[in-house]
Amino acid sequence: MRKNSIKNTRINGEVQRVLAEIIRGEIKDPRISQWTSVVSVEVAPDLKSCKAWISVLGNEEVRKATLEGLKSAEGFIRKQLARTVNLRNTPEITFVMDQSIEYGVNMSHRIDEVRAEDQEKARAYGTQEEESSTLEREE
Repeated sequence: MRKNSIKNTRINGEVQRVLAEIIRGEIKDPRISQWTSVVSVEVAPDLKSCKAWISVLGNEEVRKATLEGLKSAEGFIRKQLARTVNLRNTPEITFVMDQSIEYGVNMSHRIDEVRAEDQEKARAYGTQEEESSTLEREE
C-alpha cells in the first residue's frame, strides 16, 4: 500500500475521527484539556505506527499537561481504537503537538495591528496634507 493511496487516506480519516471521539468522551484524565482537537493523523502504510497531531487551546502549561495525559492514556486509547476500527494491526500512537492554529491566530493579530497602524498614519498624513493645502489657498 502506497503512502498516499486512497485506502491509506480513508484509514487516516477514520482513525482521526475515532481518536477525536475517544479523547473527547472516553478519557477521564483531568490533565487533558477539554479544548483538545485532533488536527491530523498519519498512519504508516504497514499499520504499525501512527502520528497524531494534537492542538490544544490554552497556554504552554495546559499543552504540556495534555500531552502528558495523552501519553499516559496511550494504552487505553489504543485498546479503544482496536475495538472501534477493524484493522489488521492496531498502530502505536505517537502524539505530536501542532501549533499551526495558534500560529495562524497570532499572525492574524499581527496583520490587524499593522493595518491599524497604517490607517492611523494615513489619517495623520491626510490631515497634514489638508492643512498645508488650506494654508496655500489662504496665501
